Amino acid sequence: MSDWTNLWYVWLILLTVFLLLLCGVSASCIKFCCRKKRLPVETFPRHPCDLAVIGIDSDSTAHSTVT
Repeated sequence: MSDWTNLWYVWLILLTVFLLLLCGVSASCIKFCCRKKRLPVETFPRHPCDLAVIGIDSDSTAHSTVT
């Protein structure tokens, strides 16, 4: 069995994994705190809108000019 102090790359991998986990936990906490403090905002404001529907049948002059 080799000495653990000579295996520097194992310590480097463990340190990298630990730092990635620490960054992930920190980012999750910051995201959760920012989401909690913000007021809910509507993405699309509700405005009344008008809808116009024009019916065209096959005998209409407008239909014959389009075709």
